[in-house]
Amino acid sequence: MSQKTCYHCGLPIPAQIDLSVTINGKTQAMCCAGCQAVAQAIVDNGLTDFYTYRTTDSPTGQVLIPEFLQKTTVYDNPAIQKRFVRQEDGHLREVSLILEGITCAACVWLNERHLRTLNGVIDVQVNYATHRARVRWNNQQIQLSSILQAISQIGYLAHPYDPAKQQAVLEKERRYRLRQIGITGVLTMQIMMFSIALYAGMFSGIEKQYKLLFYWINLLFTVPILLYSAQDFFSNAWRDLKRWQAGMDVPISLGIGLAFIGSLWTTLTGSEGHVYYDSIAMFVFFVLTARYFELIARQRSAQASENLVHLVPTMATRLLTMPMGMQEELVLVAELEIGDKILVRPGDNIPVDGTIIIGASTVDESLLTGESYPVTKIPGQTVIAGTINIDSPLQIQVDKIGTDTVLSHILRLLERAQTEKPHLTQLADRVASWFVFGVLLLAIGVAAYWWIIDPNRWLEITLSVLVVTCPCALSLATPTAITAATSTLTRFGLLTTRGHALETFARATHFVFDKTGTLTKGQLKLVEIHPFSHFSKSECLAHAVALECHSEHPIALALLAANHNVTDLLANYATNYPGAGLEGEIGNRLYYIGTPAFITEKTQLTLTATQQEILQLTENTIVILADCQEIYAAFILEDEIREGARDLITALKQRGKKVLLLSGDQATAVKRVAQTIGIEHYEFSMSPENKLNKVKELQQKAAIVAMLGDGVNDAPVLAQAQISIAMSSGTQIARASADMILLTEQLSNILIGLETAQKTLNIIRQNIIWAISYNLIALPAAAMGWVTPWLAAIGMSLSSLVVVTNALRLLRNK
Repeated sequence: MSQKTCYHCGLPIPAQIDLSVTINGKTQAMCCAGCQAVAQAIVDNGLTDFYTYRTTDSPTGQVLIPEFLQKTTVYDNPAIQKRFVRQEDGHLREVSLILEGITCAACVWLNERHLRTLNGVIDVQVNYATHRARVRWNNQQIQLSSILQAISQIGYLAHPYDPAKQQAVLEKERRYRLRQIGITGVLTMQIMMFSIALYAGMFSGIEKQYKLLFYWINLLFTVPILLYSAQDFFSNAWRDLKRWQAGMDVPISLGIGLAFIGSLWTTLTGSEGHVYYDSIAMFVFFVLTARYFELIARQRSAQASENLVHLVPTMATRLLTMPMGMQEELVLVAELEIGDKILVRPGDNIPVDGTIIIGASTVDESLLTGESYPVTKIPGQTVIAGTINIDSPLQIQVDKIGTDTVLSHILRLLERAQTEKPHLTQLADRVASWFVFGVLLLAIGVAAYWWIIDPNRWLEITLSVLVVTCPCALSLATPTAITAATSTLTRFGLLTTRGHALETFARATHFVFDKTGTLTKGQLKLVEIHPFSHFSKSECLAHAVALECHSEHPIALALLAANHNVTDLLANYATNYPGAGLEGEIGNRLYYIGTPAFITEKTQLTLTATQQEILQLTENTIVILADCQEIYAAFILEDEIREGARDLITALKQRGKKVLLLSGDQATAVKRVAQTIGIEHYEFSMSPENKLNKVKELQQKAAIVAMLGDGVNDAPVLAQAQISIAMSSGTQIARASADMILLTEQLSNILIGLETAQKTLNIIRQNIIWAISYNLIALPAAAMGWVTPWLAAIGMSLSSLVVVTNALRLLRNK
């Protein structure tokens, strides 16, 4: 049996392919998706006569597929995706994309709405300030290449975020804008020279042939501006109109087009009407200039986060074990694998997360944590990608690479905060998306009105109405401020991970603190063991460590350190009760370790009067070891209060904030910390459920609660609070529940965060008030004929610049 051939291109059809298109009522087989797509496009456009009259087979559809669409399939390769795609549970994926072609809020809205209609796309967030999109999808339902192609179908270009590539894109855009501005500026000056002569002629008189000559000269200077400098306005407007959308470039293009057509008619007919070549040139020049400065401002607002991206080098020195000794090999960082050994010389950036094997040095972590002093690192300690080795060479074993590093995690959280839209942004975007339609309807009404009242002025006034409007100012009001603020806070070691965080933080009325690891350093040290049974101190510690090795609480780490991180006994069936203690089976007997309240609850045992008398002498943390028959020992652990804790509490109270301390520790330890740092309202021996109920109680009284914690037991209350801040030294679950993460040990940066959040909220309000006020004043003024087209161009351009410049005040160093 002969093999089937493709109806479109004539090539053989592979056995596993079953594709077809109905052409002229008959089902015709196709060899590939490319031929199917081309044939279907021919049918959809009513061009099926092509197949009737063709003399040879058509080229394969694959040839006709744009080069970009072919390239996108490369991004579906899992090996390539490892560099920029984060894999979540199951088949969920997340990627950061650069979007080219974004010019206004409508572009953002269109991309988000279009991608959300795709089956398999879970979430899309586009940041107008950085032109970055964060996309989450189910890889079983849709591939990354399909997402990139879907974006290209609506006239935009997207590719995975690459710092070097984004820098190249921004530089290319910057140079292109400068060329446009330069050409427009030179031509505008020529146009203005002849326009001044024409304006002078209106008062002193000018002969008609010279007047017409100047019209033609200005026309010749205006055409290059339209064809080169203004081409983006028209292409963007056409792209939007094809999808029945109205972006900011629609009224701009309509205004420029009407002005040019009216001027061209006057020039060709030699009539006594007005020409607007000078207004066109000035309008294009001012809009291009405004967008150039907006581009520079967007780059500045995101500078801190972009600096983090550039911390990781592209090359690394890998160490290979050879028969003749250790050999160095220069490789791409992307080629490193877990377990590899690398050499980092003094002055070099560390490329991966890893553990020091050989060498001791100091490491500069300032850009990641905000800490101003280098940190000493010795063998066995971990180092983070992006930090700088200062003193001596280090041999490091690779533990984490690519998207799994701490730096990558920080960047993902920061990007999420910058792309998520707070309530104010969502409201502004909804208003801006309909604003242009409203302006177009208003322009039609104004044109009709002035055509009746004064036909000589209808075009001029309609142009002013189209030009003077500025929905971009409204859409820029929030994202530029949030991007600038999050960048500033990142420099101070306070990482913002949620979009609503700054807005909520600024409104917080109550600050709730955990004690251990938050107000104290969380670096507990075992200072005393009080045996109450036949067990020796070492036996008590061995039993305690056997249980505590199943926990990551600071108490567990302190007991493990006291036993030199050696586990002599094995506890089976260990169960952790967050904020209370642990239980586990050692040698067929069930043991408990935890707070006195936990021990009483589990064993019904209480401390004797003698034991209580011994323990009452300490104000430090007490942990009890017991089984169901007797109490074996009490462990006394000491923790140091963080530097700056008292100053932070004092500053919060001076600002009228209510401060509370909620701790699972016993009364004496909690009271000591509270009195030392000046907290009057504190509660002790609290379980995670008690803390949660306390926060809910505050919220029922209309309190906006900011919670600061670091442990597993803090996760529920961190999730409940309106704004949560986790310490970087805290557990992973605590950081995952938090809206902000303090990367540094300096508690004073919490105060910087509060001041920045409040300033951000004020600036957002100022920007929104300005944007609304400008349009409420400018639109009626233009409709009344009080604003000339060139003045409208200046006003529209300045409106966006005022908003962006105001937001950049957040970048000032404190």
